[in-house]
Amino acid sequence: MFIMAHILKDYIALLDRSGLLAAPIPREIDQTAPVALVSYDSREVVPGTLFLCKGAHFKPEFLEMAQERGALAYVSQVPYPQSDLPCLQVHDMRSAIAPLADLFYGHPSGKLKVIGLTGTKGKSSTAYYLKYILDEYMAEREKPESGIISSIDTYDGVERFESHLTTPEPLELQRHFAHGVEAGMEYLTMEVSSQALKYHRTLCTEFAAACFLNIGLDHISPIEHPDFEDYFSSKLKIFSQGAVNCVNLDCDYADRVLEAARAAGRPLFTFSQKDQEADVYASQVRKRGNDILFRVRTRRYLREFRLTMPGLFNVENALAAIAVCEALNIPERCVYVGLMKARVPGRMEIYSNADETVTAIVDYAHNRMSFETLFRSVQAEYPGRRIVTVFGCPGKKALDRRKDLGEISGKYSDLVVLTEEDSGEEDTLDICREIASYVAGQNCEWSIEPNRGEAIRQAVLGCHVPSVLLITGKGAETRQKRGNEYVDTPSDVDYVQAFLREYDVQHGLDGMEKVRNLLSILPILNRHEGKTVVVKYGGSAIGAEAALDTTLQDVAALRMVGMRVVLVHGGGKHITALLDKLQVPTRFENGYRVTDEAALEAAEMALSAQVNKAIVRDLARLEVSGVGISGKDGGLITAVVKDPALGRVGSITRVDPRVLTTLLDGDFVPVVSPIALGEDGDGLNCNADDAARAVAEALGAESLVFLTDVGGILIDSHNSKTAVDHMDVKRAEELIDTGLIAGGMVPKVRGCIHAIRAGVGQVSILDGRVEHSLLLHMLGQRASGTTITG
Repeated sequence: MFIMAHILKDYIALLDRSGLLAAPIPREIDQTAPVALVSYDSREVVPGTLFLCKGAHFKPEFLEMAQERGALAYVSQVPYPQSDLPCLQVHDMRSAIAPLADLFYGHPSGKLKVIGLTGTKGKSSTAYYLKYILDEYMAEREKPESGIISSIDTYDGVERFESHLTTPEPLELQRHFAHGVEAGMEYLTMEVSSQALKYHRTLCTEFAAACFLNIGLDHISPIEHPDFEDYFSSKLKIFSQGAVNCVNLDCDYADRVLEAARAAGRPLFTFSQKDQEADVYASQVRKRGNDILFRVRTRRYLREFRLTMPGLFNVENALAAIAVCEALNIPERCVYVGLMKARVPGRMEIYSNADETVTAIVDYAHNRMSFETLFRSVQAEYPGRRIVTVFGCPGKKALDRRKDLGEISGKYSDLVVLTEEDSGEEDTLDICREIASYVAGQNCEWSIEPNRGEAIRQAVLGCHVPSVLLITGKGAETRQKRGNEYVDTPSDVDYVQAFLREYDVQHGLDGMEKVRNLLSILPILNRHEGKTVVVKYGGSAIGAEAALDTTLQDVAALRMVGMRVVLVHGGGKHITALLDKLQVPTRFENGYRVTDEAALEAAEMALSAQVNKAIVRDLARLEVSGVGISGKDGGLITAVVKDPALGRVGSITRVDPRVLTTLLDGDFVPVVSPIALGEDGDGLNCNADDAARAVAEALGAESLVFLTDVGGILIDSHNSKTAVDHMDVKRAEELIDTGLIAGGMVPKVRGCIHAIRAGVGQVSILDGRVEHSLLLHMLGQRASGTTITG
């Protein structure tokens, strides 16, 4: 990283201008000496370092180490006579550190657009909503992704790691900004805590936009804020640093917040779900399936937005993000798509066991305001369910939470399990017992289990009636603070997923156990009798990988219950292998193999003679009568040349299903290779997906299944958690139109839509790598994939 070197005189002048110097400058100090580093970590000191003495745990030995490593002077509120280093004594170290850090790193916040968010709750969710939006905007312009500094993760273009502080100390903060500048980053979104504002961590930081989300009771303790007024006034300081300020008109004390924002004299944007005069106003909030829809009017547009992340309360966070985007003039399309894709690690992550008796919600809720919001949402979305809450409180901070969270959890829960949550230098049992006294005051059952993993396990395995488990406070974090150290641990998400699987095994509900049981009783499952299913089966399952594949076992099982099954297979890898063996060159254009006569002959040999016959042979071993045919046989599939430049590649024009009907009526399983009959009488190599769709349409199949190597349709192709398990045609078209379905998935989904409109009952894209995925799907069990219906 390039840093413009300053001499010591520059730092002294800065402290002088700020009125921070508390004593004369030592005569022996060399003010012309270049400053190589500004640091408060004696382990990092290099020759030429200006060393900062800070923190309640500072020891004179640290200064001694800094001197030994070559520090040229130190800054401190108190001098240390035992040190020979010159001392720059200041009135307030907390006020001095940020300006010194800003000077050392060259005022980096002035070279990128930093967005600052403060509030009692919602900072992390809003920060990630903005990151998704801004990343969409940056990708559109082929620029680097945006940065984030949050209580969950930090990414600055150079470093990416799990965070420990909501807002870093000044030197780390300015370093992150400098990294962002170095990486060519344009935007960085950060959470700004009340502590950071009170103790000047963000001093000298320019916020391109500052946003005030809400205010409630939190962080009231002797070592944080002595009272609510101190907490509130600290948060209001953010407006003095914003080039544009945004205010939630629905928050408590909104008049005072608005007054402070106006007093800053900067442009102001307001947002609300109640006040129609707000610059960003939301209405018509409603759920549709698992999505949340709401209508938004801004200064620039009126449109409907969609959140695919649960929690009605997230509309308020989304509004904050929209308001910031209005202030920064971010394109409407990027706002819409970003919010639709958005996910927040460890926030409202919902997991269920196989029969959904147990629904576990992992969330970071950790103060009175977020707890009340979470419980209200759960009561509305899971009425009548037993509620079990697992949480703890941190050591030596936010002491008011113990009473607040104990009372609220006791009021709404049927059982509270208290456990470790960053106990630090306090004893976990002491903290839990204090919380328990408030839980008991609400006449709620409670227990204490200091081991967080075991606490979650007990909560999950103890469910005997439909229950909602709220695992709060840690989210996706993978460390616990014990003493002064952070210790690696599994995240709450890891615990929940593991113990839900254990619950299913204990209750005979795990998917594989169901498959094994169903295989023995399938003859009685006659509800599928006579229905037709077309399965597009990947050629990669033939050969070395066949032993791991369970699809043909599933086909055999479906035949046992009287289903009429047609298999349409591909085999691109086999064609390539044969062409290589025959030393026939091959190439692709726009995803299609250029197929001359030699390549076509090899394709027919690989598909119709090798793959096709291998499938028939394997079916026979399962006592299923399969008949291998190509699209040329019986005039089954007719096609025309797709593009002369591609050679003998076909585009399907017609399917005559009579030969398939004859075979199905004779209790055979047709196994179809996608070599079609051209209008000139010669063969054409067709896409197997297209062939399966056309066959399903011609047969009027009840179901068309594509077995693929992906877990269904993803709203965000880079995030497996955004998989959609079901959608209708309208939703599928919307996802394509907004670019959320992209790349090779687009033609597959368009084919699905075409099939539905042509009369196919439903179309599913399943992860064929999952054991027995076809059978699980046909039996109505949860499978990895997406089903599209009309």
